[in-house]
Amino acid sequence: MTQSTQNPILLIGGNGKTGRRVAEGLAARGRQVRIGSRSASIPFDWEDRATWPAALEGTSAAYVTYYPDLAAPGAPEAIAAFVETALAQGVRRIVLLSGRGEEEAQRSEDILKASGADWTILRCSWFNQNFSESFLLDFVKAGVIALPVGSVREPFVDAEDIADAAVAALTEDGHIGQLYELTGPRLLTLSEAVAEIAEATGRDIRFATISPGEFSAMLASEGVPSDMIALLMMLFTEVLDGRNAYLTDGVKRALGREPKGFSAYARETAATGVWKVAAEPAVAGNDR
Repeated sequence: MTQSTQNPILLIGGNGKTGRRVAEGLAARGRQVRIGSRSASIPFDWEDRATWPAALEGTSAAYVTYYPDLAAPGAPEAIAAFVETALAQGVRRIVLLSGRGEEEAQRSEDILKASGADWTILRCSWFNQNFSESFLLDFVKAGVIALPVGSVREPFVDAEDIADAAVAALTEDGHIGQLYELTGPRLLTLSEAVAEIAEATGRDIRFATISPGEFSAMLASEGVPSDMIALLMMLFTEVLDGRNAYLTDGVKRALGREPKGFSAYARETAATGVWKVAAEPAVAGNDR
């Protein structure tokens, strides 16, 4: 790296599912972090490129997550502009969180690869934590997860594994120029994943397949903006079509260990109480 290890590492989306875990992992290694968000002391806003140079100034590396998703229109152009800005600021090491089976995401990957940066790409699909730290949390609490998905199997990956891989890529030299496709250790349908959550919580939670039209109408009724509905429809009806129904050794390659399984995630998350509903009595030993 061309800059001191004492310089902070910029984490774009540093308060998100992976970003906050990357921040914790870097802190454990004694590294300073700078959170890249609109509310940060040095703000970063994907929609305001004038904020980018100040957020990058004096940093040694950047972990890049794009909001709302690399599959969104305009994402490759934004990534290209960001990488150009980062290199102009002297930041060469860039770790990009990408999406499996997403054409626009792979366009962004290609842009980063060709940029001259010291790059690492973490290509992932469905996070375990989508059930506990995303909009599906409300579905789990309600006891019914209704999505326009059938019996497609997904290689659910844990956000802790993604974060550990990002920390390694940001702080170690052996990951430069590597694309890690990260998956969990087994394939599960959404119905099977929900059944594991039900078992871990001891609650009656079920999965229901609904039509794309029903899903779109449900999102609209909850006030979800039309552009976000379009993105979610694409992710659920196109990317969740079986194209990612295979496992990889990305976690083993990046970290030298096996990935975390969904059952362990479900048990550990249930123990935090996040999936309990207000009417349920507390389970001894589960409160923190």
